[in-house]
Amino acid sequence: MIETGLKYTSELTVTDDVTAVKMGSGDMPVLATPAMMALMENAAMMAVAKELPEGYTTVGGHIESSHLRPTKVGDKVTATAEVTKVDGKKITFKVAAYSGDTLLGEGTHLRFIVDKERFMSKL
Repeated sequence: MIETGLKYTSELTVTDDVTAVKMGSGDMPVLATPAMMALMENAAMMAVAKELPEGYTTVGGHIESSHLRPTKVGDKVTATAEVTKVDGKKITFKVAAYSGDTLLGEGTHLRFIVDKERFMSKL
């Protein structure tokens, strides 16, 4: 059962592959905003994954986040997601990313519980 307060932290080390210049979201060799947000989404997905019935997953529906500071190649980044609201198949998370104790960005993320097979059959 998915309840408020469920939490998970995902982490990555910044490599050239997740820089703004490589991902095309900017022209600097720093952590790309899309990579930071993907890490936040991963933390949210993982926060509830073990609570879902067999054959179900969550998919992202909306994410909103600041990106306050740059992060250089080699730095470790963590993203934490915490369930703040559950409304049927809609799950709302508070998300935040850090490099050490430095806040990189924070916001909210919405995910929907879906039946994997049914979801893929709509493609």
